[in-house]
Amino acid sequence: MAAGQGSSGEGRVFVREMISQTYGLDEFRRRQLAAPRVRSPEDDVSILGKQGYTEGQDAWWRVGPGDDPFWTQTLQVHLVELPARGAAKGHGHQNEAPFYILEGAGYEIHDDQRYDWIKGDLVLVHTDSVHQHFNPYDEPALTLVIKAKATWLFAGLMQQGSRKAFDREDEFGPREDWSRIWTPGVTGLKKIVGKDDASWETTQLGRVRVLCGPERPDVRQFSADVFELEIPAGSRSGKHWKMADEILYVVEGEGYSLHWEVQAEIAEKYYARIATEPTRHEIGKGDTLYVPQNTVVQHFAADGSPLLLLSAQNRLFKKLGYDRVHYLEDAPEFGGADVLGAPEPAGILD
Repeated sequence: MAAGQGSSGEGRVFVREMISQTYGLDEFRRRQLAAPRVRSPEDDVSILGKQGYTEGQDAWWRVGPGDDPFWTQTLQVHLVELPARGAAKGHGHQNEAPFYILEGAGYEIHDDQRYDWIKGDLVLVHTDSVHQHFNPYDEPALTLVIKAKATWLFAGLMQQGSRKAFDREDEFGPREDWSRIWTPGVTGLKKIVGKDDASWETTQLGRVRVLCGPERPDVRQFSADVFELEIPAGSRSGKHWKMADEILYVVEGEGYSLHWEVQAEIAEKYYARIATEPTRHEIGKGDTLYVPQNTVVQHFAADGSPLLLLSAQNRLFKKLGYDRVHYLEDAPEFGGADVLGAPEPAGILD
């Protein structure tokens, strides 16, 4: 199976299984860490016509549970291009589906409400949304979809499909309002996050603009945390350690990323052992970079090439008790000097 395919010959892989004859799962992690961590447009696999919702648009897998070599199913990534004067087929799914506008403009119809978007916006398809994408303009629109779909499927929330007439009228009663079981107040939250809805801040990680996350309770998104990270030419991000894995899309520029494996020493309690040498991963515009779980990472912009990264992580990690980021070194623009063993500062992802 090709990298980024997300489907098998028999159909799409929605959730990947893990089977082992032993209690230890070291072999799974060894294979995950051995896989190449950068995927480029030439790795994309078309899914046009393979799923009903792609009708009216072009779509390509970049990351999915069916990948081989396998990365993750905490997040899935695909790209969608809406042709000029085009529209996608209306469909619905229980999982959220945030998408970032890389090129062009258009609008959504979500539950019979219209939401307009332009380049640089983050658009939020909310839980249980019947939605349709439209491009009324003369230029195509390109979007990057990053979603935590497998989280819903693990929980058994799998009622999805294209718009159609209900075909079991004789077995069920009249319509009821589905939103009665939503969290109170969610319908008033923001569905489009644009440049005027989020400000840039200089943090230990670097220059960051948070689009959605726990620190943005005004945004209707509960599964994926998304932020932009801007690194000046020749500079670097903060060197940081976190448990959540992460997918970063290179919006602009080029550079590289250093990753230090963190191994668990299971003694009288858990201890972390950080590799003495990192692996290096070259990145350029349009690439996707994967950072595995429990990794120390630092990103570098090439000389003469500012780097703009879009980062996404599954918020479930924060709910499982891993809601801190430890900084071994601050970004130069922050002006501090944090080293391993120094007092723990709050991180941008805390």
